[in-house]
Amino acid sequence: MNAYLTLGTAVLLALLIALVGTALLLRRRQTLRGSSLKTLLDLADRLETDLKTCRSGLQQAHAVMSLNPDLPAASEQDAQHAIDAGLRALLQQRLWIRDRSPHASQHELDEAAASMRSARDRLQPLLKALDQAQTDLNSAMREHIRRESDT
Repeated sequence: MNAYLTLGTAVLLALLIALVGTALLLRRRQTLRGSSLKTLLDLADRLETDLKTCRSGLQQAHAVMSLNPDLPAASEQDAQHAIDAGLRALLQQRLWIRDRSPHASQHELDEAAASMRSARDRLQPLLKALDQAQTDLNSAMREHIRRESDT
């Protein structure tokens, strides 16, 4: 009888260890998914902010450069279309997050985050160039105004 009690206790202990291990593994996986979703949403917010900053900067630059700011130039329309396309793609990504992320694999979540990081990485040099162009344009306009006031 003592052998059965020892065997039963060992089996019960093994089951308890397996149950605790499984619970810890599931908890870790759930934490990782939550972190991935938070990262994905943060990246979407940052990308949206970058796109809107780019749109605003382009509008401001074109307004300063054009003779009539109410009539957009062709290049301005092309830029607006590109930014609008980026915002539409971002909306599609947000819809995917809303609809598919609860059932998506960790790999799919990681791929979506990598895609957004890549888009932001491609946009950053353009934003820096736009900022520099805006600074140069503002300096040129101030110089032009100063020269006109001197005459």
